[in-house]
Amino acid sequence: MAGTAIPSTQIATPKPCISAARRIPSASIARFGNEVKGISCAKLRSSSFISSTESFSKSFNSNHLKSERNVIKAVSGASDNQPLPGLPVDLRGKRAFIAGVADDNGYGWAIAKSLAAAGAEILLGTWVPALNIFETSLRRGKFDESRVLPDGSLMEITKVYPLDAVFDCPEDVPEDVKTNKRYAGSSNWTVKEVAESVKQDFGTIDILVHSLANGPEVIKPLLETSRYGYLAAISASSYSFVSLLKHFVPIMNPGGSTISLTYIASERIIPGYGGGMSSAKAALESDTKVLAFEAGRKHKIRVNTISAGPLRSRAAKAIGFIDMMIDYSLENAPLQKELTAEEVGNAAAFLASPLASAITGAVVYVDNGLNAMGVGVDSPIFRDLDIPKADKS
Repeated sequence: MAGTAIPSTQIATPKPCISAARRIPSASIARFGNEVKGISCAKLRSSSFISSTESFSKSFNSNHLKSERNVIKAVSGASDNQPLPGLPVDLRGKRAFIAGVADDNGYGWAIAKSLAAAGAEILLGTWVPALNIFETSLRRGKFDESRVLPDGSLMEITKVYPLDAVFDCPEDVPEDVKTNKRYAGSSNWTVKEVAESVKQDFGTIDILVHSLANGPEVIKPLLETSRYGYLAAISASSYSFVSLLKHFVPIMNPGGSTISLTYIASERIIPGYGGGMSSAKAALESDTKVLAFEAGRKHKIRVNTISAGPLRSRAAKAIGFIDMMIDYSLENAPLQKELTAEEVGNAAAFLASPLASAITGAVVYVDNGLNAMGVGVDSPIFRDLDIPKADKS
């Protein structure tokens, strides 16, 4: 998935909040709690600037249960170097590249927000065909509400890069893709080229996030999946992580962290999640362990993956049964609440932070505990059992 840099224009709204000066790392850190202190003004920079000071509070209504939200709180410190009390998730001075962000309602966006709330500088890689719409939405302020961080400031995006992680280098790109009008106007968007561009622009990064998945035949049962569909799912959803790490690890600072996103279908049967996608997620988890060893020994880089529960994102809606999976989770998970993207973002911020310095090669479940269940307790066969349920009031 990919994205090119926004054209070099400056756009200002009537509410001047965002400076057009060069980026100064935010003095905010993130901590888990219920109190917000300090408000600073943040800016979006992807060769364009957007200004807004509108605060936004997102509420979520579940058909079954109220969603409990544990969000990262950004706190403004006196300086970037001043230690803060408590045990904060502090990513000030760190730079993150998040691959696979093409809208404002998926896990990739939520991870970017949490990393930004913790003080990290944000770079994005957006799929080339989605790039123009994404950048236009950023310029026009359509994402301003969802850019709001817990301290009231706006998440800033330093730069957006075009990226198609299916292709490692220019020589891999077939002619029909090169001439495809959806790729017109974009350049340097293969994995190798993007890594080189980031190195040229910023030198190094500290955090690499893989938020990519695609299975062209995902709605087909595995027995009906073609070789092409199966290998395409593996290429886009798992090998793309290997390729990203291979090309980015030379510019990652020692002690850095990489995070990918997986799903419980890697180890359990999820009817309807087909086309080789379950195999791709299984491969991703296996690769996480091997890459943790190799990248850890050679580069002192940690490699983890988050197994996230179902989210009503645009990408998930394409599968066709996401609402059913969310309802199933609500009825059967130990924590009877709908999972939010922010909760996955919070977990990613922790894994990227020094607090997780000894965690690598791990599959971290962020799914309200659904992975622990051996049976669906909403089955009629358990109707005579006294199964505890959450208070829906």
